[in-house]
Amino acid sequence: MGLKDAQTRRGVDATDVALLQSIEDGLPLVTDPYREIGRRLGLSEGEVMARLWLLQSSGIIKRFGVVVRHRELGYRANAMVVWDIRDEDVSESGARLGSQDCVTLCYRRPRRLPQWRYNLFTMIHGRDREAVLRHVDRLIEKLELHDAPHEVLFSRRRFKKRGARYSTEKAIAVITSSGRGS
Repeated sequence: MGLKDAQTRRGVDATDVALLQSIEDGLPLVTDPYREIGRRLGLSEGEVMARLWLLQSSGIIKRFGVVVRHRELGYRANAMVVWDIRDEDVSESGARLGSQDCVTLCYRRPRRLPQWRYNLFTMIHGRDREAVLRHVDRLIEKLELHDAPHEVLFSRRRFKKRGARYSTEKAIAVITSSGRGS
């Protein structure tokens, strides 16, 4: 199946279900992960990529990204730094903050006044709390955020981090309803 065929397909089939199940625990840690998945499923690398693209573009896969387990990499402290940035400056400030090496996540959220004044959120990881606080101080200095009210909210516990799980029952229901079962 080529990309053109993938673009015109509707619904999912049993191969898509197998593909979804094969990525639930992450991609194989090899040089060519899509080729390896294809080898396991009897597909070409291009077929795997085309099917994943179709599953994502049709909304079955909501997000395709990396789950990093920071503690396993030696980063024991992490904090969400919340910023109160003027609304007219938040896009620019977000882009500048998000481009910094120490910032692993940056996004805008609506204020919830009067209780919550913050509209820009950044995640910073460090080997310890002091390292995170040094990163925050450097960001304030480098990006001239001295007048931007902020809070540093350290995590107290980590919840299990893993990729998406695709219910086999839901996938079978989609296959059945689309008439594409095998």
